[in-house]
Amino acid sequence: MKFTTEILIRTPLSDFVKKLQNPENLKYWQRDFISYDVISGYPGDVGSKMKLVYKTGKRKLELIETVIHKQDSYEFHVMYDTKEMQNIQENYFEETPELHTKWVAINEFLPMSFKMRMMLILMPRTFKKQTKQYMQDFKDFAEKEL
Repeated sequence: MKFTTEILIRTPLSDFVKKLQNPENLKYWQRDFISYDVISGYPGDVGSKMKLVYKTGKRKLELIETVIHKQDSYEFHVMYDTKEMQNIQENYFEETPELHTKWVAINEFLPMSFKMRMMLILMPRTFKKQTKQYMQDFKDFAEKEL
């Protein structure tokens, strides 16, 4: 399943990128976030890997984030892997004339299990809603910090 989400954030692009790529900020805008551990590389650099841990209800979710592409402050692509799902997220950033940042995220979810394949078929809005919520939460965090 592939879909695109976009949001406008009232923050200059340089500030936006600094806040987005600082793993210490994850706790301020990612719901259910518990911790991160750097596996290899420097966070935000191409090829770097981090283990991210979340808790939703009683369930603990661990995923591996790998930065797969970066172009200056305008493109940042990552891959998230779990046992049952892979998510490739292509992020594009553009500074507007008003010095705001337009964030476009193209997500592709690839199921690795029958259960996840069925979830994508039966509940596609859940994945879209979660992506939009994370982007909105980041917007609230970034704009509050002005």
